[in-house]
Amino acid sequence: MSRAFIKFITAAFFYIAFAVYLYQPYFKYFDRLQFLLVINVSLAALGCYVLSRRWMAAFGASFFAGAIYGFGPFLLGLGKFHPTAGFPAAMVPWMFCLAAMGPCGRWRLIRWPLVAVPFLAIVVFFQAAAYFRLFAIPMQVRLCAEDFIGFLAAGVSAKRGLILIGFYHVPIAALVMGFAMLVKARRFGVITIFFIGIILVFLGPVLSVSPVIWLAIPVLCCSVLIGEGMQGLVLASWADRKWVLLSTIVMLVLSIVTLLAATKFANIFAGLGLRYTKLFTEAAKMYILGAIAVTIVFFMARGKLRLTALRWAILCSATAIDIFFGAGFIVDTIF
Repeated sequence: MSRAFIKFITAAFFYIAFAVYLYQPYFKYFDRLQFLLVINVSLAALGCYVLSRRWMAAFGASFFAGAIYGFGPFLLGLGKFHPTAGFPAAMVPWMFCLAAMGPCGRWRLIRWPLVAVPFLAIVVFFQAAAYFRLFAIPMQVRLCAEDFIGFLAAGVSAKRGLILIGFYHVPIAALVMGFAMLVKARRFGVITIFFIGIILVFLGPVLSVSPVIWLAIPVLCCSVLIGEGMQGLVLASWADRKWVLLSTIVMLVLSIVTLLAATKFANIFAGLGLRYTKLFTEAAKMYILGAIAVTIVFFMARGKLRLTALRWAILCSATAIDIFFGAGFIVDTIF
């Protein structure tokens, strides 16, 4: 049995176990179709894990890339629409594997037509659903200005019943590093796919497809970048310290902005905003946790200390804590 297969089975086991943990308290209220929620998040996480192996050697980086996609605010948030709403989003990473792991050498150009497969699959799903009078996500549902609160504090968006479009807090540091690596490596294909997804989100309904589902593509891109950014932070050397410092600064800025938002809600008349104040405060704590973790990595890089095992332990622990509490809160809020 190969090591790659063992890692695949290990990742699948933890994804399924966590999915069951999240939804198990509500199994007694589920009908048969609602068990698809567990399958969707597990398939999404595992698909992103497999896709990310194309660019990442470290198991931990791919594992958390999958966890952030499958158990992130967006995938979990789709559960409030219909059990089938998350299925096309779960299939997107598997479809992209055709292009990412497709032909090499002189047949490399065939990958570009294969990039269209996930887009076509989403259209086919919604066309078939419309034929059978199944509307997984209403076409009139679109992003509004309030939804962007999720970029700062996903918990607040969940509590207010908004569309969840952001990420958890600690992984933002790795996302900053991942974007820096993406630009530095000039991966224009990934950048193009990312912006096509963003454009489709704001175009409105196209071919009976709800614009919300197109978010799966940029969210997937960012999830892979987070995994790559984690690997980059672990392997960062003295020459890369400026990018690590940038990640730290971003985390500190986000923590300050979140605390200011908490203060603003605390001043609402008759304490009506206190529940949101608490959520913003909890988000700020997670940003501070992420800032501390990345600051430690920065001083390691500055001191030319590799200590990769310690770096992995610090980053993985902080990220796991954030995902564990964040995912649990979102599922409990939806149900």
